Amino acid sequence: MPEQRETDDNSSTVILASQSVTRQQLLRNAQVDFEIFPADIDERGVQTSSGLKEAAKIAELLAKEKARHVAKLRPGRFVIGADQTMALGNRIFSKPVDRAAAAQQLRDLSGNTHQLHSAVAVAKDDELLFAYTGTAQMTMRPLTKDITARYLDLAGNAVTKSVGGYQLEDVGVHLFERIEGDYFTILGLPLLPLLGFLRSVKLTAV
Repeated sequence: MPEQRETDDNSSTVILASQSVTRQQLLRNAQVDFEIFPADIDERGVQTSSGLKEAAKIAELLAKEKARHVAKLRPGRFVIGADQTMALGNRIFSKPVDRAAAAQQLRDLSGNTHQLHSAVAVAKDDELLFAYTGTAQMTMRPLTKDITARYLDLAGNAVTKSVGGYQLEDVGVHLFERIEGDYFTILGLPLLPLLGFLRSVKLTAV
């Protein structure tokens, strides 16, 4: 007997397969009608089994897998998957687990230019319909111990919520001296290309 999948009739609403508050707010600000259904996948397992070493390709793979995973559970719906990776040269970073890890990460990034890769994908049923990956170049100012400590005090627990240990839309903006790239890509969702796709399938208000 074939596996039964959940169905619904709310096909005009897209699904965001992400728990990210920032991504949710970006879609709300753009007045995209969506609901939240986080993708429950083993991200590190998918990354390891893929054998990929390039941060941008890892972000793209994970965005696609999240979209596909939820699309199988919500047939007939357009599902947005997203992922962001951060790299300094060949080194790929993960979210710092605590303040000490965030401090070490900031010491490594201090005075250097790292890359943020943000990927988005849209799937429906068994088909991948859209994928895009954007990259931003982030040059961090040299950080002394005192500056780092003050930043960590101000940011609090937020340092463990993002891969870079900072939110550019918040106090994290003080860490940088130069940024090259799309603002939405930095926030974790390449919004303009995504909206272009959603317009093409008549899922936006404008």
